[in-house]
Amino acid sequence: MDTLTPQRRSANMSRIRSRDTSPEMIVRRLVHGMNYRFRLHVVSLPGKPDIVLPRLKRIIEVRGCFWHQHPGCIDSHIPKSRIQYWRPKLERNQRRDKENGRLLRKLGWKVLIVWECETKSIARLSRRLDRFLTG
Repeated sequence: MDTLTPQRRSANMSRIRSRDTSPEMIVRRLVHGMNYRFRLHVVSLPGKPDIVLPRLKRIIEVRGCFWHQHPGCIDSHIPKSRIQYWRPKLERNQRRDKENGRLLRKLGWKVLIVWECETKSIARLSRRLDRFLTG
């Protein structure tokens, strides 16, 4: 059972950002440090991708492990309270992600998904980004 009042829960949830999150900022700093220039949240592309490198025709999506249900990740659990709310919401996020990825690939974009938990190892993430951007 939720220990917070509905008003307090609403206030907490309203502070969760969808852009400029810590994981996204880590990826942006790394890509910028590799001397790549990019655009952010391009509205004309399906799903408004986080990082778009138009000249390379590459997209980097930075996803929260909980909100996008990273398979096998400890942070991708479904809350025990209000399961009837959370399960459909998180499943919708996954369906939308899959559809947007399909549409982007159909438009000729290469897409890299970076999970929030992957931003904890900067060296490994940096190598992965380099392979994606140079390959």
